[in-house]
Amino acid sequence: MSVIHVAIFTRAPVAGVAKTRLIPLLGAEGAARAQQAMTWHMLEMATALPGATVSLWCAGDVAHPFLQRCSAHFHVECVPQCDGDLGMRMADCLRRGLALNERVLLTGSDVPAMTTTDLAQAAAALDHARMVFTPAEDGGYVLVGARRGGLEAACFDDVMWGGADVMAQTRQRLAARGWRTGRDWREMPALWDVDTPADFARALAETRLRAGPPY
Repeated sequence: MSVIHVAIFTRAPVAGVAKTRLIPLLGAEGAARAQQAMTWHMLEMATALPGATVSLWCAGDVAHPFLQRCSAHFHVECVPQCDGDLGMRMADCLRRGLALNERVLLTGSDVPAMTTTDLAQAAAALDHARMVFTPAEDGGYVLVGARRGGLEAACFDDVMWGGADVMAQTRQRLAARGWRTGRDWREMPALWDVDTPADFARALAETRLRAGPPY
């Protein structure tokens, strides 16, 4: 059992399926390579967190050669995501992680602005709060975490995933259950993820993301 575990959601980097909104900029193969680059980068950030264990939760073919290369290089387990919408998949990941670890952070692979320091600060927030969120600049969130006994999975119910009100809806779900921000849940400074060509250009300009190998 670890004190802190970081779970990373990713997708098998299949051309035409991965990061499709980047295809106008990079082409199908290029968008798949961008998915690889961002997954590799997030694994670098997570595995640098002192004392943490890390797992990679995959949509699509978990046996994809790139994912298996990640598993071998970073010594992490590749776990298939369950069926269902994003909320169901996140709840399943957190429940399973908390059965084995004291605290779990769940983030996506497409958040190159996330640093090891950001992960450490989110983990520390769970010393005082039951759950932690890192809001996204577009209205969603790029990280959710919980400590053992603190997960309120109902906050994932009936959320319009992908919209601009995801974090607002989540706050409403928690408040309706009597939770208070700053006590029951804490929010970290907002970050941004990569959805559009402009986001990817921003990532290359402002973060340590590498567009080429070693991935």
